[in-house]
Amino acid sequence: MKITKYPQSCLMIETNDKKILIDSGSLKYKEEYLAEWSKADIVLITHKHPDHINVEVLKEMDIVIYSTSEVSKSYPELSINIIKEGDLFNITSIKIEVVKAIHGYNPLLKGSKEIFENVGYIIDDGETRFYATSDTICFANDYKVDVVAMPVTAHGVTMSSYEAALFAKELGASLVLPIHMDNDFYPTNFEYLRELFEKEKLNYRILEIEESVEI
Repeated sequence: MKITKYPQSCLMIETNDKKILIDSGSLKYKEEYLAEWSKADIVLITHKHPDHINVEVLKEMDIVIYSTSEVSKSYPELSINIIKEGDLFNITSIKIEVVKAIHGYNPLLKGSKEIFENVGYIIDDGETRFYATSDTICFANDYKVDVVAMPVTAHGVTMSSYEAALFAKELGASLVLPIHMDNDFYPTNFEYLRELFEKEKLNYRILEIEESVEI
């Protein structure tokens, strides 16, 4: 499995001769990404915030999109295959589980910006279980995965380094990829992140934009 990071929470997962694009957002988007993103076999969107879904770009891509009912209603110009928490579907030999996610709240999210339907995805290629958590606060679960990509920015909407380290450890992840850290208005304290992740003896890697890791 090869994982390539793009800005914010966007990831390209390549495995079993398939490419899965997750949360192709508008934050720090570059036109050059279109050529690579268009090679994806499917697109998975976790929720409706524009840093997770770039509608204008997706309109140019003739690719099957999976997301929630809330995303579909928010962007009727897109043709979306609606999924929900608890669903399980296959892309050839790859299993995709739609799992729980709880988007945090702060007063800046009042009105149309508030998230009422949010999901994560666990992608299982038979050898590696990869989990994209979406923007989520900590919650009880029994998931077990090999690799997790998780936001570590806090600000009320995601986990801080403290909860993220504990969450990742409980998952049993052998590799943690902190993401959602490219918004210059909400900087992550990397020193604190490293301190907490190393305290929990987590193997983690902070990927640069367009950097890949192979599992």
